[in-house]
Amino acid sequence: MQPFATPPTPSTPSTAAAPLFAPLLRHAPLVLALCLGITMLRSALVPADWLPNLWCSLAIGIPSWLVIDAGRLWLSRGQPYPWPAGWRGPALVMLGMAVGLLVGDITTRLVLGHPLLQGDMLVSTLVTTAAANGIASLLFYLGGKAHALENQVTAVQRDAAEARLKLLESQLEPHMLFNTLANLRVLIAADPARAQTMLDQLIAYLRATLGAARQPWHPLEAEFARLDDYLALMAVRMGPRLHYQLQLPPALAAVPVAPLLLQPLVENAIRHGLEPQPGSGQITVQALQLGQGAAARLQLQVTDNGAGLPPDFPPAGFTPTPPDRHFGLQQVRERLASLYGSAATLELRALPAGGTRATIVFPLPSTAA
Repeated sequence: MQPFATPPTPSTPSTAAAPLFAPLLRHAPLVLALCLGITMLRSALVPADWLPNLWCSLAIGIPSWLVIDAGRLWLSRGQPYPWPAGWRGPALVMLGMAVGLLVGDITTRLVLGHPLLQGDMLVSTLVTTAAANGIASLLFYLGGKAHALENQVTAVQRDAAEARLKLLESQLEPHMLFNTLANLRVLIAADPARAQTMLDQLIAYLRATLGAARQPWHPLEAEFARLDDYLALMAVRMGPRLHYQLQLPPALAAVPVAPLLLQPLVENAIRHGLEPQPGSGQITVQALQLGQGAAARLQLQVTDNGAGLPPDFPPAGFTPTPPDRHFGLQQVRERLASLYGSAATLELRALPAGGTRATIVFPLPSTAA
């Protein structure tokens, strides 16, 4: 799957012609190989100088190829397969054969001084031309159909991946909201004034973020801004017990990422790290670039100094079970797998001084996307 969609650009004459000339250039080695094969066959059956035979093969083969290959692309515009439908396909092959014979006969008369379509060469020329055109046309048809089917499979896979990502994201949003409402319910009984403040903060947070969450990608700075809003919301409930720091280098602010990629990790840090222990705690969210050039990767870390991982927690890289126990982690792993495959990792490590660090690493996408 291509994860980052670029906006369409206006077509120029060179880009508009590219879809036509690219297949022609790809088929040039095949045509030359067929012409060389016909030359060797004719030279073996009728011992003669191979250079005139090579000239005759090229003089017929190249015009036939240009007519058939360019014609099939032009006539099949808007069709699922790059080959003319109905009677136009055989007619195009016959036209290409006729043009090739005509051009070959004229150029052979001018260069070699004798015609192709007269005398002993007439039958052999017609047979070899028909066979070569039939073989080339069949290969063009099969190759174009295979390429079209491959594009269809790729499109279906891309649509399935996008649908899966939408499903995962639609599951994450209510999960975050239910957790926040559960926290609000506890605060209503303990401190109604702070509960009112938290409710106002929740309304402002939902108004600012849920609309943006409908986008498949957003800049990393938008992800950090949402985390800032969410942590400010949690700070209303936890008060001085919650301290947090967001570290985003300016060079990485425009990097596109999927929405709600880091928030489940921050929720886990609060719920399983800071809440179970007395006193205050610290959460740090950090973005780093690893490596340069084509091998560059983006590293996102969520670190807390809370209670740490439980003894029965599965090892890093293993999908936790049962799913309802570590819902956020499972969703993040599945989204990374859908977006980047095996190129992305999510690891959870217990820190020696106490606490947990969640680390996401995936290829650094282009900020131009």
